Amino acid sequence: MTKINLLDCTLRDGAYINNSQFGDNVIKGIINNLNSAKIDMIEVGWLKDNPRENGSTYFHTTEDIIPFIPTAKNKKTQFLAMIDYGRYDIKNLKNYDGASIDSIRVVFPKEKFEEAIKFSKQIKEKGYKLCLQAANTQSYSDIELIQLAQLTNTVQPESLSIVDTFGVMYQSDLQRIYMILDNNLNKNIKIGFHSHNNLQLSFALAIEFVQLARMSNREIIIDSSLCGMGRGAGNTCTELVSNYLNIKNNSNYDTNIIMDTIDIYMKGFIAKYNWGYSIPFCIAGQLGSHVNNIAYLQNIHKTDYRDMKIILESLAKEERKLYDYDKLEKTYVNYQNKEVNDSIAIDELKTSFRNKNIILLAPGKTLITEKNKIKNYIINNTPITIGINAISNEYHYDYLFFSNQVRFNYAREKNSEIFNNTKKIITSNITTQTFKNTYIINYNTLMKLGWKYFDNSTIMALRLLAKLEVASVSFAGFDGYEESNNDSYNDIILQNYLSPDEKLALNNDIASMLKDFVLKDKLNTKLQFITDSQFKNAVTQDLFLNI
Repeated sequence: MTKINLLDCTLRDGAYINNSQFGDNVIKGIINNLNSAKIDMIEVGWLKDNPRENGSTYFHTTEDIIPFIPTAKNKKTQFLAMIDYGRYDIKNLKNYDGASIDSIRVVFPKEKFEEAIKFSKQIKEKGYKLCLQAANTQSYSDIELIQLAQLTNTVQPESLSIVDTFGVMYQSDLQRIYMILDNNLNKNIKIGFHSHNNLQLSFALAIEFVQLARMSNREIIIDSSLCGMGRGAGNTCTELVSNYLNIKNNSNYDTNIIMDTIDIYMKGFIAKYNWGYSIPFCIAGQLGSHVNNIAYLQNIHKTDYRDMKIILESLAKEERKLYDYDKLEKTYVNYQNKEVNDSIAIDELKTSFRNKNIILLAPGKTLITEKNKIKNYIINNTPITIGINAISNEYHYDYLFFSNQVRFNYAREKNSEIFNNTKKIITSNITTQTFKNTYIINYNTLMKLGWKYFDNSTIMALRLLAKLEVASVSFAGFDGYEESNNDSYNDIILQNYLSPDEKLALNNDIASMLKDFVLKDKLNTKLQFITDSQFKNAVTQDLFLNI
């Protein structure tokens, strides 16, 4: 029967999800359990140039890994770490002495496969078993796959892995690549397969891979991770593949121990982090796009799925595989920049707004927790009330301002009566079609580049109000993002579940844009905060009204 090896890469590929911070006890626990479950190959993490931090699966030397290798090591289990070609100084790699990992995997891009394979000879010379990973293997032409196999033969590694980097493969793609490699690789070199689940085909492709191996009688390696933990849409699940191989290949993996490992060590990560199949990652798989492009459009600009797909389709195929944020930002802005003649809208709004006091009701949770204070202010000052990108049933609005398509659609569906009966100010990226009681304003006139999170709706509304020559603007619900939890909005549906670092960056950008507005754009507009906000101290207080 064809020898099939199961390689668990939870601690390596899962490091993309939690920035490698598993915790030393968790790292030891997962490795020990996978060893006890008789997993054939256990990838413990990455080798990196930087010194190792406690709790991390980014290791500096193989000596850093020694404390995590089980004392009761399963004789049939190999322990591996990965090197990203060009990002690790081989001088830091100690000669193999049997105390640490057995094997090293080298992952490399197509344009560097020749130099990477030649580089990898040094790993064998230091005594380690060598495994090669050809990133984005689907991008290789038939001739290039033959060249890859022939060059691999000169090094004689343990294995060469097919990598579905962008989660774009169908069965026919895997068949093409496998057959070419099988016909050209030396028979003693294993073929591996590392997939991503963008199209929900990862497990199905693993089964197809097993069938191909049986027909060719070649030893293979299947990559998997616990609960599919891995970058973007994640990987094939160890718990699925191990059970399949036990039933269909007479393998002997202890699936009870695997379930124990998930119970003990993975539930916390599942609760805290997101990975696995989703519509955005499906789009990435359909278009062959790097997942970082998806994260940029989704997290920073809250782009809806249709627009996300159109924006990525406008990039050349090779550009989608990269994550050039400057290029993507320009593409996003160009897509949003649907120009209209808004001069009549501006004039009409100026007639209604000039020298008036305005209150902006942003969707922060203080809109509810401090509602009595806000309502008293509105009663005593009778300002024009504008809702920002959201509607709360607690308030009467004179106008609604929308600059985001997703928030526009949600407000229209959830609060249709208020939405339909309230005047609206809408930026042209949402629609260029005019209709009753709606004012369309050019998106690009309210947007300024220079910040990562440049299209904050409250800041864009402020820039418009300055053009309308209002007397003052008061803020309510303009809270900022709490780094310790995901409870920043008054409506749970609006939460965007950013990491603490992303929230900090977003708060910093908004504060900087507010300061820029005060110093450059505000003209004679006076500002004040009605509710508590992280942005109160963003600029010198004497630039604001006292409440």
